Amino acid sequence: MLLLNTHKLEKAFAGKVLFKNVSLGIEEGDRVGLVGPNGAGKSTLLSILAGKIDADSGDVTGKKGLRIGFLDQTPTFVPGETILDAIMSKAFDYNESIGPAYEWMARLELSQFGDQFLVEDLSGGWRKRVALARELVQRPELLFLDEPTNHLDVSSILWLEEFLAKAPFATLIITHDRLFLQRVTNKIFDLDPKNPNYLFSIAGSYLDYVEAKDLMMAGQESKELVMKNTLRRETEWLRRGAKARLTKQKARIDRAGFLKDDVEDLSSRNASRAVKIEFKDADRNPQKLMEVTDISKAYDGRVLFNNFSYLVSPKTRLALLGDNGTGKSTLIRILLGQEQPDSGEVKMAEKLKVAYFEQNRETLNPKLSVLKNICSDGDYVHYQGSYVFARSYLERFQFSRQQADLPVEKLSGGEQARLRIAQLMLNEAQVLVLDEPTNDLDVATLSVLEDSLRDFNGAVILVTHDRYFMDQVAKEIISFHKNPDGNTSMERFAGYMQWEEWFEEQNEADLIQKKLEAKEEAKANSNKVKKLSFKEKFELESMESNIQAVEARLELKQAESLAPNVTSDVGRIQELYSEIAKLQSEVEKMYARWAELEGK
Repeated sequence: MLLLNTHKLEKAFAGKVLFKNVSLGIEEGDRVGLVGPNGAGKSTLLSILAGKIDADSGDVTGKKGLRIGFLDQTPTFVPGETILDAIMSKAFDYNESIGPAYEWMARLELSQFGDQFLVEDLSGGWRKRVALARELVQRPELLFLDEPTNHLDVSSILWLEEFLAKAPFATLIITHDRLFLQRVTNKIFDLDPKNPNYLFSIAGSYLDYVEAKDLMMAGQESKELVMKNTLRRETEWLRRGAKARLTKQKARIDRAGFLKDDVEDLSSRNASRAVKIEFKDADRNPQKLMEVTDISKAYDGRVLFNNFSYLVSPKTRLALLGDNGTGKSTLIRILLGQEQPDSGEVKMAEKLKVAYFEQNRETLNPKLSVLKNICSDGDYVHYQGSYVFARSYLERFQFSRQQADLPVEKLSGGEQARLRIAQLMLNEAQVLVLDEPTNDLDVATLSVLEDSLRDFNGAVILVTHDRYFMDQVAKEIISFHKNPDGNTSMERFAGYMQWEEWFEEQNEADLIQKKLEAKEEAKANSNKVKKLSFKEKFELESMESNIQAVEARLELKQAESLAPNVTSDVGRIQELYSEIAKLQSEVEKMYARWAELEGK
């Protein structure tokens, strides 16, 4: 069944056409990936489809009563909002939604925090789960997700992949994570000015799309070559001064005019607009850039790493992988000299030059213009041994002359990432430390960045959630793995897929170990002398009446929750459902205890 379709959508922003003639359809069971270069209008198109903003022209038609969910790139919450309040904030009917809210809390593993836990105290990954639960409570038939993997750690991404692959609703996802696209989509929408009518659609996996896009672009380039040759012949004929008295000659002149416009349009679409990234190598690179020997670090009694040693040399390509809070950022701070280890030694080459891409891009001044962030004084920057006009330098990173005067806070996430890279390229470096540089960058820019990091003569230390990018750049991966005791172990791998196989084996081993421990505990309990103490005899004799009393209280609370005067009182209904959940848990524990005592 068709859920939603569009007809010739068009949208312009600040006088620039983002897209036009965009027609698409989304059906039940579709898992659509929306891809395209930064600035093509993907988030704008998503907002139009969700009914958040209007198109300049064209139509959006949805199935009658279509329920749509929208997971924002950076979900927002009310200050002081609890997990339950946040999940219920978009519910149409409180009574109908409170049950599903607790169900989704359990399924998304949020129950461990409790329904009154403050959302603002959660990490970014857990806040995204709360935002997802908020949308799922509405029982969407179509869920839009804008960059859902940004700021998630790798285990959360793996969880989200598995969840979306089995979801009972259609999805439309904007993401630049190529492995994520390959695993969770069965249709691709490519929004790109290079495409005929801006949108290229293909049913199939992301790999199918890449192959089809290559064929289409090769065909367009061949067509451009044929049209240019035809235009050249027509132009030469016109220059010979043929008279335009005859109808046939006039038609030929007119055709040349139209052909010129078509060639210019096709050439414009086929033109490469790739960012030019080339980091500035240092004049000399000693063989030992950084060396850590037997360093250890612990916080609040929890060991992050112990007796860790590593040598950073030119051509080191190291990626750090692991969940949030396992010690990746701490190790980076120690390497940069911003924090000291508890024990061990850190040595750096004399006058070591390090370029650091911070995850939150703190070096950018949001109030200053793009130009002032690159060049605070004058009109020129010093790049690769020569002076370059600052505005021309910015064009390497796809910033127009008009954008150069915009304050940085007006830029998109991808534009801010490109600007931070532009800053780094002005400084000579022996070591590049890149903390989540891939957030918000489109695939074309990621490919250029991959190539530039491979060509860089210094060392690269990388933290990223983009697993394909990691695998392309890194020659070695150090994984931070949180053990059941709360401490962190560090494992080394040659590539991402090797780590993922190990991670799955670890999860299976942990599950088997838990089952064995449960069996051992049950066996130990069965071998115990089954004799009731006087206290236990009294407890057993009173158990049935005690359970009946708690069940009676439970029934009263459930009846009260359905009363008309209570259902309109949000505060009271919230208290009641919290009390009901506690009483249900208490009843379950009492029945389990009764069975245990009966067994004795």
